[in-house]
Amino acid sequence: MSKVRPVSGGGRAVEVPPERLDGWFARFAARHGGVVSTSVTPGRCLVTAVDGATASVSAAFGEFTPQGEAEGLVLDALLTYALASRRIGLLLVRLGGHSIGVARDGVVLVSTTDSRQVHGRNKAGGWSQQRFARRREGQARVALQAAADDAARVLAPRVGELDAVVLGGDRQALDALRGDRRLDEVFAMASPRVLDVPEPRRAVLDEAAVRARAVEVVVRELPENS
Repeated sequence: MSKVRPVSGGGRAVEVPPERLDGWFARFAARHGGVVSTSVTPGRCLVTAVDGATASVSAAFGEFTPQGEAEGLVLDALLTYALASRRIGLLLVRLGGHSIGVARDGVVLVSTTDSRQVHGRNKAGGWSQQRFARRREGQARVALQAAADDAARVLAPRVGELDAVVLGGDRQALDALRGDRRLDEVFAMASPRVLDVPEPRRAVLDEAAVRARAVEVVVRELPENS
């Protein structure tokens, strides 16, 4: 089943595997009375339906080609973009652990995974709570340092081989890693989308490698069609 999430401004974002794009857009057209036009710019492919609904894809890896305006549903540029072979770095981080790797066309080639104990919040008050908070902060620092070290070892030396980096996990944890200068080039290649993933494990990394290939289609409908 495709993953769906709400987007700001109304609408929803749907992850669609490249091989299913043809069928997905055919169903979109059928639901909305057909397609009026397809507009392709370097950074976006926009499909507009007869009833005013739109389905758009923003380029996360490079640009769409060829570009231009066309009547009806024309997916040549989108399919060429989506089905291209790519080598992608994966950086999944949460406070409890991390999983990092390099994947090509949805298959993980190199990886490392580690888990660390970071206790939850303590409801007790007074000195006990303060000691617990200091302990938790220390555990979080150790976990994030381990994630930064592994990312510097696995991803940083391979930046020149990558087409992009896809991030996943906890945004605060990822932001903490951004402060590590060893990872400047890694984060410079990161696509805007951050995958929502559970505690990173090798199986989660494998799933993220497949999801990284998926195209995120943002669907916006007129109120009467929502």
